[in-house]
Amino acid sequence: QVQLVESGGGLVQAGGSLRLSCAASGLTFRLYAMGWFRQAPGKEREFVAAISQSGGITYCADSVKGRFTISRENGKNTVYLQMNSLKPEDTAVYSCAASTVQSRDVWQYDYWGQGTQVTVSS
Repeated sequence: QVQLVESGGGLVQAGGSLRLSCAASGLTFRLYAMGWFRQAPGKEREFVAAISQSGGITYCADSVKGRFTISRENGKNTVYLQMNSLKPEDTAVYSCAASTVQSRDVWQYDYWGQGTQVTVSS
């Protein structure tokens, strides 16, 4: 049974930082590209960042470019999202997901975590 478990969310002031983690089990982690997505109340789920199986290729949404960094440790079956210079508009539930292809598209991802809440106060 595949499980993706996010942690590291919380309440932070604007300009602050958080580091999200996503621990994977039940799958051969090194064979999956990983992505982070977020969903704010009343809005569609949106792409945040993705990383290739080896970690050599990363890309992120324009809205977070220069502030967020995705990384992974295959030896620990874990993917991270370092979030700096947080803004109130970054407030959302952040979820990690696994796919056999690196993609910005929600529908390409096979497995999803439950999500962790990130709230940025102004």
